[in-house]
Amino acid sequence: MDLHQLFIFTKVVEHKSFSKAADDIFLSQSTVSSHIQALEKSLNLKLFDRDGRETILTPHGERLHAWAQQILLLRDKAILDLKTGMMDFRGIVRIAASSVPSSFIIPNLISIFTNSFPNITFHVTEASSKTVAHNVLNRSVDIGVLGEKYENDKLCYLPFQKEKLVLITSNQVKLEKDAVCFDDIIKYPLIMRNSDSGTQAQLNKYFKKNGVSKEQLQIAAYTESGNSLIQFVKQGIGISIISEVAAKEYAAYKMIRMHEIKDFLDERYIYLVYHKNKTLSLAAKLFIENAKSLVKST
Repeated sequence: MDLHQLFIFTKVVEHKSFSKAADDIFLSQSTVSSHIQALEKSLNLKLFDRDGRETILTPHGERLHAWAQQILLLRDKAILDLKTGMMDFRGIVRIAASSVPSSFIIPNLISIFTNSFPNITFHVTEASSKTVAHNVLNRSVDIGVLGEKYENDKLCYLPFQKEKLVLITSNQVKLEKDAVCFDDIIKYPLIMRNSDSGTQAQLNKYFKKNGVSKEQLQIAAYTESGNSLIQFVKQGIGISIISEVAAKEYAAYKMIRMHEIKDFLDERYIYLVYHKNKTLSLAAKLFIENAKSLVKST
């Protein structure tokens, strides 16, 4: 058993596939299979059950995976400790983020973080808040960044940026006041996000609090993308309620109008979330530890 075999083994477990693991670490599938076979032979244990295309861990495989994660993390710590400076430290951090963090928060965080750790590589995917939480739960990513909490005993949430929702309109819509109330909003067609969006989840609570059903709203369009939602609003198709973080840059360049909402006082947090039982790489741990200070620097 050697460290390289353990590393390949953890990749097969992560992807639940020999072929996907091979693609991730730039090896052929046959090479990955050979390493796993050699590992099984050295331990005299079967680590995987092959059921058609599925690759399923045996009980021995599950136990080895827990040890392998700890061993590889210890290796990373040793390398980091032995370096004269941290600039040479390498690693990969996989992040899933909902649309607002993905577009307006994550790029700034990574830019600042890589000033200290330039050789860390980030894999960032965008998804709805609900999907982000699911991806963290099934361990396909190291870290999630999202605008809504989906409670689960295995998830640890770190609130690290407070924000609020605002109303946005096209420049052609002339509202009399900078701060509008709920009655002003329902006069106009609305552009809405999908139901798995963190922003939409908070908006649904707002509508429910005001005793308004969807049937009472003039919904002009639904969209999966926060960026396309802003384009709909710019074109005058409807108005929308979105994150202030997403709205303020467009409003500053006078591409849209942004309004406070008088009777919407609820603030929300952007959360960083990770799996309590997943052994994270040192790179991912460093990112989590620095998240709050990084946000203050942006």
